[in-house]
Amino acid sequence: MTDLPNPTTLGDVRVSRAIELVWREADLLDRKDYVTWQGLYADDGIYVIPIDRDAEEFDDVLNMVYDDQRMRRLRVNRMTEGYAIAAVDSATTVRTVSRFVATEVSDSEVSLHAAQVLVAHKRGIHDLWAADVDYTVRLGAAPAEDTIARKVIRLVNSEDAVPAAGFLL
Repeated sequence: MTDLPNPTTLGDVRVSRAIELVWREADLLDRKDYVTWQGLYADDGIYVIPIDRDAEEFDDVLNMVYDDQRMRRLRVNRMTEGYAIAAVDSATTVRTVSRFVATEVSDSEVSLHAAQVLVAHKRGIHDLWAADVDYTVRLGAAPAEDTIARKVIRLVNSEDAVPAAGFLL
C-alpha cells in the first residue's frame, strides 16, 4: 500500500459525519442489529473482504466476501431468520475503529482509511481480528441520509486460513 494523502483535517464537518457513520455501523454490528446495519449502505454499495490486501478491483479476484445489496440482504437473512448455527451460537464482539485518515473529501463523498480491532468471544475463547479498512461514505442532505458506498476490510492475516466468523466484520 502507498502512503495516503491527508487533504483535510478531522475538524472538517464532512469528515466528522463520515466517521460518525462508521462508528454507528460498528455499534450496530456489535449489537447484532444486522437489519438496521444493512440500511446504512447505499443501494449500489459494496462490502468486501479481499484475500489480496493490495487488491483495488474486486470483480475478477478471489475474495472472502464480496457483497452487493442482494448478497448483504441474503447474508443478513441467514444470520437473523430461522435456525443457523452461525447465528444461534455467534460470538459476542467488541470492535474499535480508529486511526482515521481522510483520503478524499468532497461535498458528496468522503473516503476514509482506518484501523479496526475486533475481539470476539465464544465458548470461553477470545479471538482477535485486525484490519485496515477503507470506507467511502456518500453524504446526504442531512447526516441521517449519509450512506456507506464502499467498505473494504483488509485483514492483516488475509492470506492465512481464516476461521468462519459467524459475525460481520
